[in-house]
Amino acid sequence: MATAVTADDVRTALERVIDPELRRPITDLDMVEDVQVSDGTVSVSVLLTTPGCPLRDTIAADVREAVGELEGVMRVNVRMGAMNDEQRAALQNKLRGGQAGRVIPFAQPDNLTRVYAIASGKGGVGKSSVTANLAASMAARGMKVGLVDADIFGFSIPRMMGVEYPPSQLDNMIIPPVAHGVKIISIGMFLPDNSAVVWRGPILHKALEQFLADVFWGDLDVLLLDLPPGTGDIAISVAQLIPDSELVIVTTPQAVSAEVAERAGQMVEQTGQNVVGVVENMSYLAMPDGSRNEIFGRGGGQSVANVLSERLGRRIPLLGTVPIEPALRVGGDDGVPLAIQEGDSPAQTELRSIADGLAHRSRGLAGRGLGVTPI
Repeated sequence: MATAVTADDVRTALERVIDPELRRPITDLDMVEDVQVSDGTVSVSVLLTTPGCPLRDTIAADVREAVGELEGVMRVNVRMGAMNDEQRAALQNKLRGGQAGRVIPFAQPDNLTRVYAIASGKGGVGKSSVTANLAASMAARGMKVGLVDADIFGFSIPRMMGVEYPPSQLDNMIIPPVAHGVKIISIGMFLPDNSAVVWRGPILHKALEQFLADVFWGDLDVLLLDLPPGTGDIAISVAQLIPDSELVIVTTPQAVSAEVAERAGQMVEQTGQNVVGVVENMSYLAMPDGSRNEIFGRGGGQSVANVLSERLGRRIPLLGTVPIEPALRVGGDDGVPLAIQEGDSPAQTELRSIADGLAHRSRGLAGRGLGVTPI
């Protein structure tokens, strides 16, 4: 005769249920209010952070699946409630690790998250498309990835990543939506009807600071920031708020684009940041006969890398050359980045290779405590 399931068995099974937004087990988040077991019927009460949680059905389905796999369980009932103010405050304190006040975790000396600011000298080079594909590709390889759409005026990441629901709020903490395994925040999520943003520098800085300090990012391996073109307010604010962030410069092959991209890379002479490398986008269009139609010329990416290497006194590599493919544009419009779709086209292969190269770079020890106490 099978052993009857117990409430402890059920709670152990619920450890496998991960909150889709907070990315932690619901048991760790104190979301399991009560478990009742009676003659093969299990009733689970779950407390949501907000009554209108857009993923309540997903959580309920995951609870039924996890508990239903237990031997002896014939039926699973799930009741959804909502946390009260005290419970929400306790959860927020737990998520912040007991820290009081607003803190940018990526600026702390012991933080291990790689922060890449994806920059370009001018618009129209496909910087956002590259950023979205890199983020999705890294997440598809099992990394914990965050993405900040820092292009406040020209936000496009929510569309490109297929974000389906808005951020939720836990008192003064913002819980970012997750798409393709990537935590994402953008000003576009807070504006109705594709409204325009008309802000000056100080407000831009404050918005970026909120994205970094007030959003619950959790323990990330990589944070990507999609910067606006040029070397304006947001680029300077990123350098101030996250001094250890590193730049990835995106350009097209044409000389005009390359020359402007060089200026974006030279910004680090004033900010003290590091340039990781250069990505050449729209490198060529593959023709049916196997030849390459170099619509925008050739060599711009390598030229930027060479100029920055000489200017900054160290080797700046060309990380990759991404060809033009209609499917890359379609993936952005449809919210499914090409890099995570099935296939191994030249653009997919190149984007995945760039993502792998950035993902596996080790972070130096400069500025971080080693946990060693002098004798």
